[in-house]
Amino acid sequence: MARPYKVVDVFTREPMRGNPVAVVLEADGLDSDAMQRIARWTNLSETTFVMTPTQASACYRLRIFSPQRELPFAGHPTLGSAHAVLEAGIAVPSDGALVQECAVGLVPIRLGNERRLTLAMPSARTISLASSEENELEGILGVRLDRSTTAARVSIGAVWVVSQLPSVASLLTLKPNMPGLADFERRVGAMGLSLYAMYSSDSGAAMEVRSFAPSSGIEEDPVCGSGNGAIAAFRFARGLLPGGGESYLASQGQCMGRSGKVFVSVTGQGLVSIAGECVTCVDGELTI
Repeated sequence: MARPYKVVDVFTREPMRGNPVAVVLEADGLDSDAMQRIARWTNLSETTFVMTPTQASACYRLRIFSPQRELPFAGHPTLGSAHAVLEAGIAVPSDGALVQECAVGLVPIRLGNERRLTLAMPSARTISLASSEENELEGILGVRLDRSTTAARVSIGAVWVVSQLPSVASLLTLKPNMPGLADFERRVGAMGLSLYAMYSSDSGAAMEVRSFAPSSGIEEDPVCGSGNGAIAAFRFARGLLPGGGESYLASQGQCMGRSGKVFVSVTGQGLVSIAGECVTCVDGELTI
């Protein structure tokens, strides 16, 4: 059976420079095994399945799969799927917004200018890592963490370990021990690791980000929405943002030949939103 299918590049307006998500439209009738098999086949960091919502206030229901498991929530798949749903005419925005139903509940997505979509992240919960866990993480990464800001496990729909590195150079050159990192993620109950370093001069972005999720079958995610959201929540929890909140641009993907741009906003109460532009790279049918 053929089903409408798109591949959407997220956090870019230039095709093949962001993070692609495979979107299977009209996915009602597919069971979990079929969805997981398709996600393994596409071999992208995430594949999503658009279904009829079960809640009256939702525009559509979304299930999200990595190559190895189903995820309750993820940032770039949510934005890319919203772009695909709008383009296909499956849902019509109300008051400039869509409402997505997924495993973490109802997620609002605002529509802006220049194909930019904004996602309100779920409320975050931050738990500091033990010093011994930070020591272990440094051994896995082969670099020193910025220990002035204790690394943490951040739950923001998806669960990430977050830490700051002392320089962009150390971030861009690190080569994690992936089997060791996958084991570490499983033991601390996280789906991945998101690291950041601040730019000291005007580079157009406030920070550089890298996200790894080998326990989910993704060695490195090119541009990660929930990872950037977790970093923003981490910085708020650590008192690294102005009291009234902050908006900034994060850059991600250059180690993978990408040029992702993630627009991040944090309110004075710690509520996080991320935004990005999307472009469709593949539009056709998937035979299942």
